[in-house]
Amino acid sequence: MKRIYRYMFMALALVLGSSCNNEWEEEQFEHYISLKAPVNDKGYTQINVRYREGGIGRYQLPVIVSGSTMSENDIAVRIKEDPDTLKAFNIARFSINNQGLFYEQLEESKYEFPETTVIKAGECVGLLNINFKMKDLDMAQKWILPLTVVEDNGYQPNMRKNYRKALLRLIPFNDYSGKYSTTTMQTFLCDEQGETSGSPIVVNNRNAYVVDDESVFFYAGAMSEDLPYDQRKLYVVKIRFNADNTLSLDAPYKKEINFRVEDDAALTYSTFVIKDDTRPYIERRYVQIQLTYYFSDITSAEAEQKKIHYKVTGTMLLERKINTQIPDEDQQVEW
Repeated sequence: MKRIYRYMFMALALVLGSSCNNEWEEEQFEHYISLKAPVNDKGYTQINVRYREGGIGRYQLPVIVSGSTMSENDIAVRIKEDPDTLKAFNIARFSINNQGLFYEQLEESKYEFPETTVIKAGECVGLLNINFKMKDLDMAQKWILPLTVVEDNGYQPNMRKNYRKALLRLIPFNDYSGKYSTTTMQTFLCDEQGETSGSPIVVNNRNAYVVDDESVFFYAGAMSEDLPYDQRKLYVVKIRFNADNTLSLDAPYKKEINFRVEDDAALTYSTFVIKDDTRPYIERRYVQIQLTYYFSDITSAEAEQKKIHYKVTGTMLLERKINTQIPDEDQQVEW
């Protein structure tokens, strides 16, 4: 009797298994088109693009088709700019009264991409090649490229707007840009002659943004990056990394903020590499810079009565983790 039950159970399992397999031969979900652009805590997708000589860079945005089966035909997906979504994002984040804080749509002359991206039959991902032209791009402005999947008879965009849309926050990078540790950089109050007083202001980190392949800029002293554009641009300090390990400093609005560097100031940098102790394929690449300069705060509420003068001196350290197992150097950085 036990043997009979065993045979009955095996026959039933075969029937059910066959039924399940047949069921999965048919599509269980819709073939929706989405953009792979996961958002961060600020509500956009940050893309880090290598700044090459001449300002050229490229980013590949994955275009995805969902479903439990592969499409039997090529899918030509149309993608276009989406200024309305960027406008709604800015208003929701900052309100209509704070337009100086808005993210700006990237200028049309600074990028190009094809009208259609093809997801080939039997595959679930295609790549939208976006070519950037970043030379002379004002990175004191916060640029976003807003994109959306265009509705078409040949496919169905994902019903959820966050899946069919992308807000790409462009961040070019070179060998010297990124987040620097600034715990050893001190900002002192001083008089017009540069004599300091009181305890220094110290912040943990400062971001350095690309100017070109050999230069970056940061904001002077401890001035906030979240100031409105017409204010924060005044405090841009540019650093050029020279071949002899010296630095050249300049400020576009040097007269307005009384920016100056003393003739005998130590302006130098050094680079070094350390292998990771636990992951030998990871290189920790460091850039350390030493500098001293002076500037004035001319926009804060206190500065409306009288300019506030500062002396900034010390060192800044950039650490970048490089995965040497990845052949494409643009993808090696562990952000």
